[in-house]
Amino acid sequence: MHVATHSFRGRRTRSGTVSGCGDATARPAEEPRHLPLFSDPERRSLVTRDRFLPRLAQTVPTLLLVSLMVFGLQRLLPGDPAVVLAGDQPDPAVIAEIRHRLLLDQPVAFQYLHWLWGLLRGDLGFSWRIGEPVAALIAQKLPVTLQLAAMGFAVGIGIGIPAGIVSAVKRDTAWDWAANVVGLAGISVPNFWIGILLILLVCVDLGWLPPSGYVPLTEDWRLSLATTVLPAFVLGTNIAATLMRHTRSAMLTALDQDYVRTARAKGLGERAVVMRHALRNALVPVVTLGALEFGTLLSGAVLIEQVFSIPGFGKLVVDSVFNRDYAVVQGVVMVTAALFIALNLVADALYLAINPRLRDA
Repeated sequence: MHVATHSFRGRRTRSGTVSGCGDATARPAEEPRHLPLFSDPERRSLVTRDRFLPRLAQTVPTLLLVSLMVFGLQRLLPGDPAVVLAGDQPDPAVIAEIRHRLLLDQPVAFQYLHWLWGLLRGDLGFSWRIGEPVAALIAQKLPVTLQLAAMGFAVGIGIGIPAGIVSAVKRDTAWDWAANVVGLAGISVPNFWIGILLILLVCVDLGWLPPSGYVPLTEDWRLSLATTVLPAFVLGTNIAATLMRHTRSAMLTALDQDYVRTARAKGLGERAVVMRHALRNALVPVVTLGALEFGTLLSGAVLIEQVFSIPGFGKLVVDSVFNRDYAVVQGVVMVTAALFIALNLVADALYLAINPRLRDA
């Protein structure tokens, strides 16, 4: 009797077992899934311990170094603050009294330690020129600069990132050429010069907006936007050009990756490939730049506030430097440094939210 033999062809799975073609229990290996950021308490504690606590520990020596630099460099400036405060015809007795009140008759090391001790207690000092605590002055001026910087940042993001995406997707076309020319012009042309031209065109010739001044949002939000939209646009042009060039570079790198080619091979539309796959990975370096640029806007608003006569952080610093108001300059610099550090921590959190691979690194 002839017995028919059948060959069994199986395949070896990742676990080492052999499964046949008709094995219903054989399933493809599941791809690893990235859990959402802070999805469970254990993962949240690990992220906080491994990433954020070391960064927070670095803020202490950073702020200490900043305090040493701003305190020491101010003492190198020519001129005597006591003479400036005494007026045009100073009396030696008045100058001596002012120097005693400002501790200028004490050693520099004692002055620094006295100021640092007050800083640790939340006391930023007192402005004898203005007659108010430095903390109160900062509380008055900081919201003005924050509003101006936030509006400028929105302008930069609204122009720079879309222009960078279009430039990368339309590579070596007229769109790419135009975006690069405009971006190079935005980086090269000084902001204050653009501000002066826009004042002449928009405010003086056309009369569409007020040329200078500032109105708080709490008083009249329409007039407040009218007085800040032009300086915010001037601030945003430079950051828009920078973001455009970095977004274009990051997008070109992302579009050449294997996962983008795989997404296109699966039949996904070009919009989905660009927005859902390429852009998400390209945004990681752009987020870094964006956080740093927002901090730059806070310090870079000095000239723009002078051009548009906006009573913000920048104007306060300039007036304080010229009048040797040490306490105000030191307080403003320390607050600005703290804001820079906070923005970097925000950028670190955004890294993890945008790119899941960084959570498992």
